[in-house]
Formats: sequence, C-alpha cells, structure tokens
Amino acid sequence: MTSTHRPLHGRVAIVTGASRGIGAATARALANAGAAVVVAARDEGALAALAEEITAGGGRALAVPTDVADPFSVRRLVEQTLGAYGRLDAAVNNAAGGGHLPTPLAEVAIEDYDSALTVSLRGVFLAMKYEIPAMLADGGGSIVNMSSTAGLHPVAGLAGYVSAKFGLVGLTRTAALDYAEAGVRVNALAPGPILTEQLRLAGEGMREMAARSLPIRRIGRPDEVAAAVVWLCSEASSFVTGATLPIDGGMMAGMAPFGRPGRTGEHAETASA
Repeated sequence: MTSTHRPLHGRVAIVTGASRGIGAATARALANAGAAVVVAARDEGALAALAEEITAGGGRALAVPTDVADPFSVRRLVEQTLGAYGRLDAAVNNAAGGGHLPTPLAEVAIEDYDSALTVSLRGVFLAMKYEIPAMLADGGGSIVNMSSTAGLHPVAGLAGYVSAKFGLVGLTRTAALDYAEAGVRVNALAPGPILTEQLRLAGEGMREMAARSLPIRRIGRPDEVAAAVVWLCSEASSFVTGATLPIDGGMMAGMAPFGRPGRTGEHAETASA
C-alpha cells in the first residue's frame, strides 16, 4: 500500500491504555495508517499479544508495560520509544482507571475519588510532560487525549470520573495553547457509549438502553473512535488544536424527539455483533 493511502507513513506513535477496547483499536488503526506503534498499559500479556498481532499483519509495534500513575514508568515509556524508533510524532493518552461505582458525592470514599484523578487526569499530565519534549526535539507532533461526553455533560453519581474528564478537557486546551506555536497540536476526543468490554459485560438490556438514548439509535464501535484519532494525528487536521471532538452519535447535540420510531433493535444487534 502506498503512503498516499497511509497518512501516518513513517511516523511513530505511543498509545497508552492499549491493552483492550478503544486503546487496542487505536493501536491497530495507527499501524494500518503506517505508523510504528508503541503500545503501553499494565497488562503485559495483552500488550505482547497486540504487538504480535500488529507485527504479524505487516506493521511495526513495540510493547512497553507502563503504569501511567508512575512518573518513572512514563518517562521510561518515552525513552524506550526514542531508543527503538528515534522519534515521537503522535501520542494517544487513553489510559484511565480508578474511581468508583455510581455513588452520591457525600458517600464517595476519598481514596476512590483520588484514584480517579491520579490515573485519568494526572496520568495524562505525566504522559504529556514527557511526550511533548520528545516531539519538540523533532519539530512537533500531535497528541490526542481521551476524555468522554461525561467531560462535557456531567453524569450523576460519578464525581471522580466526571472531575477527571472535565479536567482533561481543560488540560488539553492549556497544553494546546502552550505549544501551538512550537508545532505540537493537542486535542481531545469525547466518546459517548462505545461497545467496549465494559458495555459488553453490562448485558444486552443495558446496550439497548444506551442505543435508544442516542439520536443515531445505536452505540458506537471502538474503530469509529480510532478513525478520529488517525485523522487528528495526520496532516489532514493540521489546523486543529485545542479542540474536543464528541464521538457520540449525536448525544451532545441535544435530545431526540420523544416517541420517534427507530430501528433500535436492528442497530443494537449490529453494534453488539
């Protein structure tokens, strides 16, 4: 395949939280677009399997087990990327974790709230702290941070998650302003309901409920989020920085009409295939 059809040909990208779901789909999409991909997460076995899959398909991949809450681990991730490929052009900060089940704010344990911010917000700060200098050394790059529609429109009972995702939008904009002139673009994505492992485990009823709540009447797929990441990491989005792009089937556009007939069953079945 020619580089014309591979917009990231010759580029090097890091993906954190790459062991499954959106992160794994993003790593595959970046590799298919021509990038050498460094996949990072705590699950060493899942990372190794993903890197092997990408390599077997003709791509380039390196697995680096990483804890985004640990500054030394994150710095080592970037150092190993530079050691293996000599540069860093793109980074997708997708790792998230910690937090709590839906709980009224006054009943949330302090340590659970702190854990959400440590992984999902501080972890992205640490990632960018080490990614940005590596990009600056080679003239610039593109960073995509994974927020959520919950970072644009709060969800009751999720104080930790909502705080982290709202903070991530602000952190993204700040970094974009800090480094726009230097050639580093920083954007965020805000996925709505996506068919990841968590939604699969929630059961068919929950998936159908999520599908009915969206104007597009189906839940999203990880590869649809990954496609947006590839665009933001490519020259096609060269005038875009500081933006937060919803990938949400119209969720943030407003409320769909009450009683509108839809093909919810068909769409839900397709999404969960």
